[in-house]
Amino acid sequence: MIEPQEQDARYQQILERLGAGALAQKLGITILEASPELTVATMPVEGNTQPVGLLHGGASAVLAETLGSISAFLSVAEQKKAAVGVDLNITHLRPIRSGTVTATCRAVKLGRTVCVHAIDITDEAGKLIATARITNNIINLP
Repeated sequence: MIEPQEQDARYQQILERLGAGALAQKLGITILEASPELTVATMPVEGNTQPVGLLHGGASAVLAETLGSISAFLSVAEQKKAAVGVDLNITHLRPIRSGTVTATCRAVKLGRTVCVHAIDITDEAGKLIATARITNNIINLP
């Protein structure tokens, strides 16, 4: 059995090797914690707004998909498999104009062929601004 600290170190090594992706970097997404069961990240509102100055819904969607995809990938990374997104839905609940948002991604199902994660995005006061769900199919790598 692998000790939890050892497994966390493995996840960190995988994440450092792969990164969060070019789009996530452009949006300023910072991964704070990552595992198949729980991934947490932050993203600045500044630079990610739509024309009237609110956080762009697409930026929130990228944040949610990034976390769900990382979590799903980490669940199968050591099995020569990958996770590919097949469905993402997001509901925007509250506008935000400034500060930093935090996304918390939790596993709903970690299966052999499909992973489902729920993501809550909150503002600095902890108020829920968006909620999302992502489904990833698990595929074999060549």
